[in-house]
Amino acid sequence: MAASLLSSDSDPDFPYPSYPRNLTTPQFILDLPTHPLRPSRLPSSPWFIDDPTGRSYSLEEVRARVERLARAVRDRWALKAGDVVCLHSVNCLVIWALHRIGCIITPANPAYTVGELAYQLKETGAKLIFTGETGLDVVLKAVEQAGLFGREGVALFSPPPPEPQENGEGCFPTPGTPEPQQTPHGPFPTVQSLILAGHLLHPNYCEPSGRHVGDTVAFLGFSSGTTGLPKAVELPHRAVIAVVLQMARHYKANQPGMGEAETEGRWLRPDDRVLAVVPFYHIMGLVAIMHALLFAGAAVVVVPEFHREQFLETVVKRRITHLAIVPPIVMLLVNSPLTKQYDLSRLHWVVMGAAPLSSSMLEQFRALLPRAKLGLAYGLTETSTLVSLFDMHRPPLPGSSGVIAPDTEVRIVKPDGSSAPLGEAGEIWARGPQMALGYLNSEEATRETFLPGGWVRTGDEGYLGPDGSLFVVDRLKEMIKVKGFQVAPAELEGHLLLHPYVQDVGVIGVPNEYKGEVPLAFVVLHERIAKRASSSADEENNIKQELGKWVSEQKVEYKRLEGGIEFVETIPKNSSGKILRRMLRNQAKEVVRTRAKTDNA
Repeated sequence: MAASLLSSDSDPDFPYPSYPRNLTTPQFILDLPTHPLRPSRLPSSPWFIDDPTGRSYSLEEVRARVERLARAVRDRWALKAGDVVCLHSVNCLVIWALHRIGCIITPANPAYTVGELAYQLKETGAKLIFTGETGLDVVLKAVEQAGLFGREGVALFSPPPPEPQENGEGCFPTPGTPEPQQTPHGPFPTVQSLILAGHLLHPNYCEPSGRHVGDTVAFLGFSSGTTGLPKAVELPHRAVIAVVLQMARHYKANQPGMGEAETEGRWLRPDDRVLAVVPFYHIMGLVAIMHALLFAGAAVVVVPEFHREQFLETVVKRRITHLAIVPPIVMLLVNSPLTKQYDLSRLHWVVMGAAPLSSSMLEQFRALLPRAKLGLAYGLTETSTLVSLFDMHRPPLPGSSGVIAPDTEVRIVKPDGSSAPLGEAGEIWARGPQMALGYLNSEEATRETFLPGGWVRTGDEGYLGPDGSLFVVDRLKEMIKVKGFQVAPAELEGHLLLHPYVQDVGVIGVPNEYKGEVPLAFVVLHERIAKRASSSADEENNIKQELGKWVSEQKVEYKRLEGGIEFVETIPKNSSGKILRRMLRNQAKEVVRTRAKTDNA
């Protein structure tokens, strides 16, 4: 069964004529103020609000800053179309300015370690990186390790200098030469100083254009795919634009004929605001919040990072009406007595995605927000975050991830390749205008996931209900989901194999109430170390601590072995040496059961 609104088109590679291919994302978001699905907004209405300062930015201010920044970046680094820039903590103005030049953005988690960031820089061939001052030490070491460019390819996001006056006063005296920010590592240009410098520069770049400019890559987001190490997913401009229009169509963002009395039933109303609590380096924050909700008329309130009490204060202070969040935040809010001390009655629409959420937890969250429309959505980086989303106007079925998005088709495929009937589980395949192009420099992985006919294998197991609702029940792919972030078992296995104690290893995800899943490592020790471990409980514990430290010192926090370490004699593998993940998963279930019995004894 498929839910679809497809139209015929002469182009078999992209049979979706209602989705533009001749625009980039900033051209669509910033330069196309009228669209049948786009609500009108006053010129003075805020587009972005900086939560720490309360400063708001209108469309014209955003446009002007994007233009000035594009000129300054082009002038300083001579970037050209197709060059890759890493944003180590994503800033929306930087994204659109770089897209104006034709650059490709690869967002990076600012919590990455040196090795993880260097891996991303090398995989994408980045030529420039923007970061905050707190991340500068890691960035400089990663840049050196990657060996692609020197410190001259590093710029900072902060701090903001004074605004330029209309007559140009307050700008720097030498056009195109921004004043650097002094840091313990030396001087570096900042985004704000570049914007000021760009104020004095003439147009110096040619913006990408053409019938199929939307087919060019906009973002390189990292995903583990169905197997192996993290890979760069090629997301074209048209895929991001497609999600924007699909969400607007699904929620009837600009439905005509709705009077004042009916505004409460609308997705977005005048003066609605969304809190960007999911960061823009995450596919959900990048596409759903920064592009889709902004297009539909919401003002985006930007926060530097998530802190529970600060989050609750911001929801009240900034009059937040819309949230897109991940399940760990839901669990934190449900389990905290602090939540009930805040008036959250203005919240109108809350969507949850990026990881599973139990029906019981969803109902507890619903009890906290009785006036809000809330439900689940499903997607992945390879589908630009969207496959399904909940319907505001009917109660979602328990356990459902919503209904299939407009112009999207879903197949439930059994192991023999045939389609499963309604209610029967199989692998979820999806296709639509929002699908990625493939994996950068990875033809084999692309062939495994991106299939002929436009289908994308999700690596997740699920089924379709009689009303078209999608239910995601299990994960077939190797990847572990921790707090909505992907963790590739192969990455942790490869790192552990570098330790002199380890002969073989297999990593699997185990359930965790707060984080969804956490990594558990089954380790085969070298014979000499195994004898040491068996000599006493203290020795066994010391070796486990040593291996845990080996991971925690080299990997970002959510990749740590919080599921623990279990010593085993062998790792189950097939004749070709591939780890049998299902057998490992069964072993993990037994470990969890044994631990539960011990805890309850």
